[in-house]
Amino acid sequence: MTPLSGQHLAVLGAGRSGLGAARLARLLGAEVTVFDEGDADRLAAAMDRLATEGFAVVCGEAAKSLEVKPGDFDMAVISPGLDEHWPLPAKFVAAGTPLIGETELAFLHTDMPAVAITGTNGKTTCTEAIAAIFNGCGLRSVPCGNHGVSMSEVVASGERYDVLSLELSSFQLETIRSFRAPASVWLNFAPDHLDRYPDEAAYFEAKSRIFMNMTAEDVAIVRAGESVSSGRAIRRTFSAEPGVDADLRYENGAILRDGEVVGNTTALRLRGRHNMENVLAALLAGEVFGLKIPDMLAALVGFVPPAHRCELVRSLDDREYLNDSKATNLHALEACLLSQDRMIVLIAGGKDKELDYTPLRSSLAGRVRAMVFIGEIAGQLESTFGDLVPCQTAADMHDAVHRAREVSQAGDTILLSPGTSSFDMFSGYPARGQAFRDAVLSLN
Repeated sequence: MTPLSGQHLAVLGAGRSGLGAARLARLLGAEVTVFDEGDADRLAAAMDRLATEGFAVVCGEAAKSLEVKPGDFDMAVISPGLDEHWPLPAKFVAAGTPLIGETELAFLHTDMPAVAITGTNGKTTCTEAIAAIFNGCGLRSVPCGNHGVSMSEVVASGERYDVLSLELSSFQLETIRSFRAPASVWLNFAPDHLDRYPDEAAYFEAKSRIFMNMTAEDVAIVRAGESVSSGRAIRRTFSAEPGVDADLRYENGAILRDGEVVGNTTALRLRGRHNMENVLAALLAGEVFGLKIPDMLAALVGFVPPAHRCELVRSLDDREYLNDSKATNLHALEACLLSQDRMIVLIAGGKDKELDYTPLRSSLAGRVRAMVFIGEIAGQLESTFGDLVPCQTAADMHDAVHRAREVSQAGDTILLSPGTSSFDMFSGYPARGQAFRDAVLSLN
């Protein structure tokens, strides 16, 4: 008998995580119904996919008017895009239905170990780099979780991996209960998602749950200087900042341990100190599984960073056009600015996430020639930075690229690094990045 045989599970959210949870729950013997309060037209493709696979689906107005009574469901699995206090999940909680996250469901039904990765920025690059290292060194791995396929989808597929490279957002970490990984990575922390969390402390608390179940045999890999507690785990630190003490350091193309060079990064395609910290964290994760630094660096030689993260789109008229659309918060924007060695014309802006952008002022001097703003917060940004550098507001991405080109000079970088999310104008940061690419590639 499978572990959930005879149980009726509700899966909340019809996106990719919800689909993965539904597949896994059914594989484990449960009867599954999927719920989503989103607009039925917008969810049409997801609904069709779920219906094709034989799942009962309740969406749109029917989900909003749903009444849940005690005993209707044995368990509800919540997708990371939903807050457990929102109306739909709250109905199940009020009815006494146990609520768990999609990642927790997957963890409870697999014995595959994982490296868990969190941080405000760099998670996707680090997650992919870790998977590339394992695969290049003979251990089968796949990047999953908040990036690509969900953990439930991987477990439901029946594929066996030696180690999962598991990206975890604060939203996913909110709902873990027993989840733990033999190696967990904390890349960095900066204010973000304040449209979901009441304050910065609540966001920090959600992310720090990655360490809450670690044992004295597990390894916490933490950026040097970060204030997060790693509990009982062995703590290993990394840094690419000059003069900062850490177990593994980057300096002028070299990887150092205790002052001795243990590797060289000149053959890698990753650039910038923020990316070197991703490399350092990945190397420390690989060491937990017995891998050696020279072998891991060799495995990374062909690794290409993910799209929309400091991606060179084109060089034209002695100007470089960089797509950093994945910079959805201030910390990511600042990290990209500090990693550049050319003067910058910055395209920024998007959804209002109630973030304070004034700390960025100190990073502009000597780096940013001009700024072009898009989206909901364009006016706010112009008020914040207009006294420091020339600023303009654009109607759309095409207009922004043309304005940036007009005010740039030979030798400049025209950089899309929005510093906030994209949902005021686009379906997500990939669509925003593609709009930038299209506009750049259309230039004569």
